[in-house]
Amino acid sequence: MKAMIFAAGLGTRLRPLTDTVPKALISVKNKPLLEYVIEKLKSAGFDEIIINIHHFGQQIIDFVRSKNYFGIRIEFSDEQEKLLDTGGAIKKAAWFFDDGKPFLIHNVDILSNVNLSELYEFHKKHAYLATLVVNPRKTSRYLLFDENSLLKGWVNTETGERRSPISDFNPTQYTALAFSGIHVLDPVVFKFMNNCPEKFSIIDFYLSICNREKLYGYIPPNLKLIDVGKLDSLSQAEKMF
Repeated sequence: MKAMIFAAGLGTRLRPLTDTVPKALISVKNKPLLEYVIEKLKSAGFDEIIINIHHFGQQIIDFVRSKNYFGIRIEFSDEQEKLLDTGGAIKKAAWFFDDGKPFLIHNVDILSNVNLSELYEFHKKHAYLATLVVNPRKTSRYLLFDENSLLKGWVNTETGERRSPISDFNPTQYTALAFSGIHVLDPVVFKFMNNCPEKFSIIDFYLSICNREKLYGYIPPNLKLIDVGKLDSLSQAEKMF
């Protein structure tokens, strides 16, 4: 099974730690975030992984090499000259997902107890273009799902901004859930990306097609998840793990 780890971010919310190392190599209990995610993917059966790199990208390459690639196939998608955002990153890595099977995307700064093999099998059993791991945690930006758990829009509760391809869209009619940064995609998704620019957001892309394609909001049972993307969450992660 194949997966992609998003590790190209600048990690601005983790400064000054990320002034000298990439976010992917920030440690929780003396273990880099990247190692946590690779080990989690590997234990779930993912044995081919591609990692996108930008900020201190060579450090990430050197780390993976020092671990003998964790005994699996690991490739790198080089964005060191130009960050491509989440959608552009997936599109650039299309060459890696050449087996016609669904693939998983995982943010490097997300630590959770999500059963990734169950998530992957769930996706395979349904005719969804994408299965997005979501939960009702508090945030300012929410994905909005209908009664069938299908994505229909997005809202920012702080600014009031809303997005949806539905003309008479009313956010109050939908269930608001926070995206986890973990999702499974069917490779047919690349067909819809043909006309996308080199750099684009995967959430913007999802919102542009959600009224004609099935994008499912998956809530894992007993979910524990922490976004280790900012300094105050590091101590929380230490307690969780």
